Amino acid sequence: MNAPVASPFDLYDQLATMVAVVAPDGRCLHANSPLETAVGLSRRMLQRGNLRDWFVEPAQLAETLALVATNQVATSRFDAHLKRHGAAGTELPVHVIVNQTDWSDRVLVEMIEIEQQTRQDREERTLGLAQANKELVRNLAHEIKNPLGGIRGAAQLLAMEITSRELTDYTRIIIQEADRLQALVDRLLAPHRRAHVVADVNIHEVCERVRSLVLAEFPRGLEVRRDYDTSLPEFRGDSEQLIQAVLNIAHNATYALAERIAGGDAELVLRTRVARQATFGRQRFRLALELHIEDNGPGVPEDIRDRIFHPLVSGREGGSGLGLTLAQTFVQQHQGTIECDSVPGRTVFKILIPLP
Repeated sequence: MNAPVASPFDLYDQLATMVAVVAPDGRCLHANSPLETAVGLSRRMLQRGNLRDWFVEPAQLAETLALVATNQVATSRFDAHLKRHGAAGTELPVHVIVNQTDWSDRVLVEMIEIEQQTRQDREERTLGLAQANKELVRNLAHEIKNPLGGIRGAAQLLAMEITSRELTDYTRIIIQEADRLQALVDRLLAPHRRAHVVADVNIHEVCERVRSLVLAEFPRGLEVRRDYDTSLPEFRGDSEQLIQAVLNIAHNATYALAERIAGGDAELVLRTRVARQATFGRQRFRLALELHIEDNGPGVPEDIRDRIFHPLVSGREGGSGLGLTLAQTFVQQHQGTIECDSVPGRTVFKILIPLP
């Protein structure tokens, strides 16, 4: 029995963006899977109609298709809104790219969710910034270590020579502060020193470990709620790094929840889901783990919201500003990413990690 002949359009289903191949008048000849999902209609139904029918304002699409089809322009871009079947009043903002094809009677229309494009741009900036920060922190830490050791050693020698109790107190303060700075440097270098121990990881075991640690610290006034998708498979990773990453985020949440904990109505939610056809870190993954750490605190201060993953940036007095930086580093070592969405009363940190 002969195998079915593959369609030249099948590869479009592997893309994360919405793609339609249309005739110059807009008749839909092919729609890929992401477009089916976005509009809410099957491919068969889409291919019975006209792509212009799914645009809130179809005139610009019609004009652009005519220009591309008649070779007046090779490609054109514009922003538009797609209609969604069965979702009255809902529209999807998209960036539309219209291109010529090798066939004179066909035009390729690609649509990218504007929110998705913004997120991808933000992820790329965050990834580049994280790499730059990592190098800066590592170099700075090494530069601090050498003179710090000399300062501490000199203070110790000085303490052995002097007899005045008051002067001895001064040398003790120097040694203590040198030790405190040394501990800070060690924390800065920790992610780069420790070997990445890879084994099978069950994300719910990670969450349960974090939950038990948080509840041991706050046995009253804080509810740590579970919302797990138990169908999630195990994946290869470093469980200790992931525990530390989730714990750092949870600890940040408990600091923000201090008033609600005192009032007895603080809530922290650990939620797991499967993300399908997820795109992050410049790659597209068929399946990904989506872990939410959500709290009902006052939200991330607006003045640091765009910088919370930068080293030494903290929203509380006395904070080291390293917790989220380390969490981001550990997640990135698993090819993942962290996002934050925060408004007063609801803050969600979302961790995405590829699944096999």
